[in-house]
Amino acid sequence: MLISRRAQDIQESPIRKLKPLADAAQNRGIHIFHLNIGDPDIPTPQPVIEAFHAYHDPILGYGPSQGFEELRQAIADYFKGYGIKLTADNVMITIGGSEAVHFAFSVVADPGGEIIVPEPFYTNYNGFATFADVRLVPLPLKVEDGFRLPPAKQIETLITPRTKAILLCSPNNPTGTVYNEEELQRVVDLVKKHDLFLIGDEVYKEFVYDGLKHKSLLEFKEIEDRVIVVDSISKRFSCCGARIGAVITRNKEVYQAMLKFAQARLCPPSVEQYAALAAYKMGMNYFEPIRQEYQRRRDVLYQGLTSIPGVVLRQPQGAFYVFCRLPVKESEHFARWMLSDFSVNQKTVMVAPGPGFYASPGRGQDEVRIAYVLKEGDLVEAIEILRQGLEKYKKLSV
Repeated sequence: MLISRRAQDIQESPIRKLKPLADAAQNRGIHIFHLNIGDPDIPTPQPVIEAFHAYHDPILGYGPSQGFEELRQAIADYFKGYGIKLTADNVMITIGGSEAVHFAFSVVADPGGEIIVPEPFYTNYNGFATFADVRLVPLPLKVEDGFRLPPAKQIETLITPRTKAILLCSPNNPTGTVYNEEELQRVVDLVKKHDLFLIGDEVYKEFVYDGLKHKSLLEFKEIEDRVIVVDSISKRFSCCGARIGAVITRNKEVYQAMLKFAQARLCPPSVEQYAALAAYKMGMNYFEPIRQEYQRRRDVLYQGLTSIPGVVLRQPQGAFYVFCRLPVKESEHFARWMLSDFSVNQKTVMVAPGPGFYASPGRGQDEVRIAYVLKEGDLVEAIEILRQGLEKYKKLSV
């Protein structure tokens, strides 16, 4: 018997596929600094934890397919804090931001349709594209340029009759780039000119540094019926395991179509929605200390990495990732070696190999994504272990 082409083609996650090696290292007594995954060590807010404990209904029943109205309204109110007017009926609760991306891909394109996305990009876009049977068309960016968007004419060369949407992630995972208003306007003009949708992954919108401001695609009134924004509480409130996201659109036809997708999977988790509601009720004051903490971690990691010979990177402007070039030929081999053959005082570092963040074959071979989701002291120690690992690996590779 043969399994489906979809099952054969879907890629392994570069963030998670090395976990068996990590498990084996831990079984040998090795402590691992997990810089491979965006799973913050910042405590989940207490009101969220209390909401879980406070649930005492005798039956845990189905909820609405689009999510509880009170939570949808709370998210709409949250966006009002950024001057963005939404209603509860513009918001659909999803099972994490992952399902929101899947819904967005499925609603904008038929099988064989194309979605343009700057690369490197969040690795699981590849998986969602396989699920939806759409093709991601990469717009290659470079670390030397700070992963900035190219001129509109260069983007336009990728548009074909099969193109249905452009996807932008800002602040960007994995690069940390925050697109400025002029960059976004280039893409806005293109989707308007070529009758396309514009998908925005904005789950890191609170984490913008150095006085910069995040510009949401929802703020461009001239294309408000073309915009679909992906959202999530995972990183915003350090709630990765709650699996509560949202997809936001002012396009009623798009919303109703996605509602049918939502009905097919019945409903998002109920208790977790109450917990998310508690998070949004905390207000906007919650975010500034968290943003400052991540900026400090960013600075520690950036200073440490730039002191290592042969490492090429640009300072991230947002999110909590660095995507950098290492002085190695194959980053996956290096990442595996760090887990299986190297440690300092019974400690080692786990990073995410770069190739899985691309759609273009052969790209990212010497690159990795590093997440600065650990406290400063752990980051300092992890950087030193990485430095020593690179030195030894280079000698072995000669």
